[in-house]
Amino acid sequence: MVSTLDLTPRASARGVGSNADTTSPYVGYTAAGSAFTRAQQPDYFGWLEHVRAAAGCTRPIRLAGQLLTVEPATGRLLDARHTDAMPDAAIYKACGNRRATVCPTCAGVYQRDAYQLLRAGLVGGKGVPETVSRQPAVFATFTAPSFGAVHVRAVKRHTCANRKRCDCRPDPCHARRSTDATAGLCAHGRPAVCWARHEPGDQVLGQPLCLDCYDHDHQVVWNVFAGELWRRTKQAAERHLAQLARRRGIPPARMVTASGKVRTLAPVRLSHGKAAEFQARGAVHFHALVRLDGVDPTDPTAVIPPPPGFTAADLDDAIRHAASQVGYTTPTHPDRPEGWSIVWGDPSKGLDIRPISLTGSGEVTDGMVAGYLAKYATKSTEVTGHRSVRLDADSIGDYADPDGDHTARLIDACWRLGRPTSTPIPLSQRPREHRPRPGFVQRWECPDCGTHTRYAACPVCIAERQASLDAEPTKPATGNPYARLRRWAHMLGFGGHFLTKARRYSVTFQLLRDTRVTYRRNDDQDQAVPDPIKAVDHLDDTTLIVGTLTFAGVGWHTTGDALLANTAATMARARHATGREELAHELGTTPAGSTPVAA
Repeated sequence: MVSTLDLTPRASARGVGSNADTTSPYVGYTAAGSAFTRAQQPDYFGWLEHVRAAAGCTRPIRLAGQLLTVEPATGRLLDARHTDAMPDAAIYKACGNRRATVCPTCAGVYQRDAYQLLRAGLVGGKGVPETVSRQPAVFATFTAPSFGAVHVRAVKRHTCANRKRCDCRPDPCHARRSTDATAGLCAHGRPAVCWARHEPGDQVLGQPLCLDCYDHDHQVVWNVFAGELWRRTKQAAERHLAQLARRRGIPPARMVTASGKVRTLAPVRLSHGKAAEFQARGAVHFHALVRLDGVDPTDPTAVIPPPPGFTAADLDDAIRHAASQVGYTTPTHPDRPEGWSIVWGDPSKGLDIRPISLTGSGEVTDGMVAGYLAKYATKSTEVTGHRSVRLDADSIGDYADPDGDHTARLIDACWRLGRPTSTPIPLSQRPREHRPRPGFVQRWECPDCGTHTRYAACPVCIAERQASLDAEPTKPATGNPYARLRRWAHMLGFGGHFLTKARRYSVTFQLLRDTRVTYRRNDDQDQAVPDPIKAVDHLDDTTLIVGTLTFAGVGWHTTGDALLANTAATMARARHATGREELAHELGTTPAGSTPVAA
């Protein structure tokens, strides 16, 4: 693989004869200098081939150890390789981080996988039946309620062709008439109106008009309980569809369980792919692809169309009904004994549902929404201006401030509300269970299970109790439902995954990654290379690989190594992209692997 750096040193001679200045312009401690030093080594191209798997990664994982190839039948050692004999004495592995701000290359791979996963649930393929393309599906957006007035850019009527580059004239941010009771000053003496017409990149977008009036506690609590609200909303929508099927005379599905019992199921169910996105104000909201499926009594895992008569309009009505009806109150907290209300935003403003067109000509197409959700799966809290790793007692002071800006107050609310709310009981004051004395006693009958025994404690009940204790999680459940706020303070309270899906919606990331690994290992054979290079763990199908690899570090050894590896990977990606575009141009199709940009 060719590097962009010139491997031949060029002397800048400013004199003649022995007085010529031949000092290299590269300095060893700079990125260009260390890259030049690496490129001069005789094993430079071998090093490039060695790091190719993680070439574009910002902070690759370095592994050290040995790989043993063993024949399973006889235990004979066929091959032994140690990382000490490899370049840099380590194996480089891509970090696989999904966040574009941490590693753009790995995030790009994750985004393309997410696009294929989400689109397969709408059009089929990759193991998903193609009949899903004829099933009703909608694209729904659920937003959080208002926790206080913030600066916004509101455009009532768009005249632009692309919303991402919208240049329409916005309305005033928070305009009020002089006769309006909310006009003037707030209770803290700050203006409650804003006549500015904010541009898309304005730094004040998402910032409260009054930091003291804004309910930061309610927002972080809503973030931490938003996942439960989504679960209840989906269940309510499925119940609404089941009632609709009952009114239309559609019989329920009857499934026979493994124990022989008959279980009654609703004839329809929902499958979804959902992405979470942070708004500029720091509240999370969800974009969901919701598909309506039927139920096969003989195979509950099968994906089949719903009964005839169900349309996208029925799915729209069910989701709107659920979003307007579902809501609950959080458990009590010392700072708020009555709890906080967890509901969706105003249905007229905070809920947007659009049918998905699979013909490519509608307002919302399958490729558009899949690319839209895949794009936000690689983002996090960057839109709020905050980026940090997990916070602890030593670092919380650098980010939390009850009198600071909007983000600092949100982090402070997470840390304050997530504090321990009870004092553990000392061991000396905890009740101790009765321990029977060793030895036999007179024969007696256990009142719980009826076992006759001469032991002081019933052995059957003890065994059942021990089995239940073994099944319990090793980490005891905390009695404080707000304890997660401290763990996810760096995420402003939201601790859920940014991309989730129903089990039957589509394939898994693991399947896509395994398919890619298999393709890469067989790529040389498909291209008829005379002497293909095989991985050490796939020399033969009958061999067994025993690897003892340990963590050796993170990142490249020098900035020059990172420059060379990333440059080579960029050139390779550019060649592949050009080849895909040329092939798509010849076939008259969309380039494979390209992610459409949502409007």
